[in-house]
Amino acid sequence: MSGIASVSFLARRASQRERVRILYRRALRDTLNWAVHRHLFYPDADALRERFEVNRKVEDVETIDRLIADGEASYNKWRHPDPYIVPWAPGGSKFNRNPVPPEGIEILYDYGKEEVELV
Repeated sequence: MSGIASVSFLARRASQRERVRILYRRALRDTLNWAVHRHLFYPDADALRERFEVNRKVEDVETIDRLIADGEASYNKWRHPDPYIVPWAPGGSKFNRNPVPPEGIEILYDYGKEEVELV
């Protein structure tokens, strides 16, 4: 391989590794959406890991691209329709519940215990 070809090959492999890592993490998080209890989640997570481990030794870049595309299509097909969102995260039930008051409104933090002026 020439220098340019090996650099592009290494860049492509690095890109594939990143896509597989992202796909695995998304699928693992989505598995937790389907099986909320840990005793149900662990077997599903093991099965997911096995699906990834089967193709760990594949070296052909075209085959890897096809496997990634198939995995992403399968993930998009089986995504949870109503994923769990942490309540205080964006999209959660508590997110931005009490927004910052607009400018010009003064907030008193003494709760009715105003300073008494000494005469």
